[in-house]
Amino acid sequence: MNFRAFAARCALAVSFCLLTTVPAQARFWQCAPYAREISGIDIHGNANTWWNQAAGKYERGNTPKEGAVLSFEASRRMRMGHVAMVSKVVSDREVLLTHANWSRRGGIERDVRAVDVSPAGDWSEVRVWFGPVGGLGTSSYVTKGFIYSGRAPQTETLGTVEIASGGGNNIGKGITALVD
Repeated sequence: MNFRAFAARCALAVSFCLLTTVPAQARFWQCAPYAREISGIDIHGNANTWWNQAAGKYERGNTPKEGAVLSFEASRRMRMGHVAMVSKVVSDREVLLTHANWSRRGGIERDVRAVDVSPAGDWSEVRVWFGPVGGLGTSSYVTKGFIYSGRAPQTETLGTVEIASGGGNNIGKGITALVD
């Protein structure tokens, strides 16, 4: 084997190793493990299974409470559903959510706006702030309700860093993301 072929193979091997190596502190968050970690609700599995798993183990309801997890129905756009923790109740029809994997794949967002748009005011349909559009947009999402943890949320244990989306579009003024 000549030197050029050997060097090319070594470069290819090194490139492959670099592409598959993840920094020790990097973490790609899905919504369910992140919601479990910050809310203390010990449910495992896809987000669309949380509501039924919570039956008999946690209180559930239609009233937002700080530390509760809002459970989203599975849909064509969210085949595995979604879960997000209520970080603050703003009013009977508006909350701030802390969640993962919504505006940016694997990203964490803290204190993003969610509004109850259900005709009955029962939180069965919501609009959630979405980074790429910088607002609530026109999409609404069907929810199952809130799962109550019975304890204060644990977001203080994680540091915060401001995030921005690609292409020069800011996620939003004052919006932060959580990182380890």
